[in-house]
Amino acid sequence: MLNETMDTAPLAERAAAAVRLESPFVGVAGLMKAQEGRAPKGFTLRELPFRDLVNVRGELSDPAFVDAFAQVVGCQPPATPNTVARGNGYDVLWLGPDEWLVRSDAAVQAGALEAKLAPAFGEAYAAAVDVGSGYTVVEVDGARTRELLSRGCPLDLHPGQFKEGQCAQSVFFKASIVLVPMGGDRFEIVVRRSFADYFCRIMLDATASLAS
Repeated sequence: MLNETMDTAPLAERAAAAVRLESPFVGVAGLMKAQEGRAPKGFTLRELPFRDLVNVRGELSDPAFVDAFAQVVGCQPPATPNTVARGNGYDVLWLGPDEWLVRSDAAVQAGALEAKLAPAFGEAYAAAVDVGSGYTVVEVDGARTRELLSRGCPLDLHPGQFKEGQCAQSVFFKASIVLVPMGGDRFEIVVRRSFADYFCRIMLDATASLAS
């Protein structure tokens, strides 16, 4: 029989502390390590794990939504298609006329942004849904990065056409991605967790061909 006077708060705290976050690349960690020495000179591939990722829906014509968003994130949602707005510790990727992906600049506690945005919207016709557990972020950099990406991505990646301040939804071979140029030859890529293992393997395979 349970002790009815038992304090359940410590139990909840212990349960939360026992949660272990696991990278979706855990199954290919050895492969990534082995490929480091065989990658083209100056090329890097690394995960930026445990970023806060929140899908936001709302109407730009609604001042209540825009103001609440800006108060929490530090900028208004971008109105121009395929552009990025920078906030206070976040960037905001345009996905559609009423849809954005908000990303934290660093690893944070899961669900932190959703917990701020959802109540801030109040009665506004808007929604904020944490999707961080279903996606991860990858960084690729190096002089031949655009050539590498173009092997599996149909976008025009010429630096004059696709540059910092923009973003685009696309594919890398069969993996759905959101591609974000960060300046120079560096890109950040948002990829579904279920495709992370495949994405890593096909990326490293393409990388090996560049080194040959």
